[in-house]
Order: sequence, then structure tokens, then C-alpha cells
Amino acid sequence: MNILRWFQRYAAHPDPRAALANLVALLIVSNQPFYPLYVYWLVGAPAWVTFVSFLSTPFFFAVPAVARRNSLAGRVLLCVTGTLNTVLCVWAIGEASGVAMFYFACILIGVLLFRAPERIAMLVCTALPMAAYLLLRQRLGAPLHVFTPAEYASLVTLHAVSVGSLIAFVGYKFSVETKS
Repeated sequence: MNILRWFQRYAAHPDPRAALANLVALLIVSNQPFYPLYVYWLVGAPAWVTFVSFLSTPFFFAVPAVARRNSLAGRVLLCVTGTLNTVLCVWAIGEASGVAMFYFACILIGVLLFRAPERIAMLVCTALPMAAYLLLRQRLGAPLHVFTPAEYASLVTLHAVSVGSLIAFVGYKFSVETKS
């Protein structure tokens, strides 16, 4: 069995919202190894600070396994992991890098993954990234590395394109694959 088929089987779920959460989680897992390379290409050796993003990889990877046992828990895990990964990356490379824009994707995911009867989970998963941004913004301290203004500008572009792509992907997949 090739790796793509394995990922497709691992992401599959009878609940379309859980299947979407699984797909998003595995998309993030498959892109995480490239993130430090993109940053290295932009800023060189200081890209080492992005390695902290790997701390979230096992949690993103666990989303489909958790969803198999409990669809709601898997979807919540994706939202919480995405938010905490964003907090970690903001702490590591700084808000000036634009990495906090990932909170927007977290909010969208928090809205789309839940049905009306799951309002509490939706509220928590939508409020969590907002609260993280508002409450932690000034409390995270200095990043692990301070980049030059030109490097920050490049990082903002990278993160804006990444967030925009993720939001477009999630919105598209939600519109074509969920009916309830």
C-alpha cells in the first residue's frame, strides 16, 4: 500500500466534518517538515526557531485516531492543537512574523467543524484562538530570535500565503464534502 492510500484510509470517516478535520490535520502534518525549509530559504540559519512547531505534530497526527473513537473529540483536538501550535510559533518567532494569522484559520475551523447541537464545542473552539491572541499577545515575551525588518516582511508574506491557502482549502472542502 502506498503512503497516499494509507493517508486516505487513515483520514476517512463516516462523519463528513470529522473526515474534514482528519484531512486538515494530515495536511498540516505533511506540510510541517517543509516549514523550517521555507523559513531557512527566507532567513537562513535562524530558521532553527521554527523547529518548535514539531512539538504539535503527534497531536495533529492523532486527530484521525481520536475521531475514530469519538468524532467530536477528534474535531476538538484539531482546534485545540491548531491554536496551541499557533501560540507556540508566535512565542518562538514573534508576532511581527505574521504567524499569528493562523488564528484566523483556527477560528474558521472552529466554526465549520461543528453542527448546531454542538454549539458549546463550537463556542470553545472559536473562542480559544481569539482568547489566545488577546490574552497572550503581550505576555509571551521576546521571541527566540529577533529577525531584521526585511526578514519579518518575508515571513509575513510566507504566513499570509500559507494562511490564505489553508482557509481556501478548508472552505472549499467544507462546501463540497459536507452536507449536514
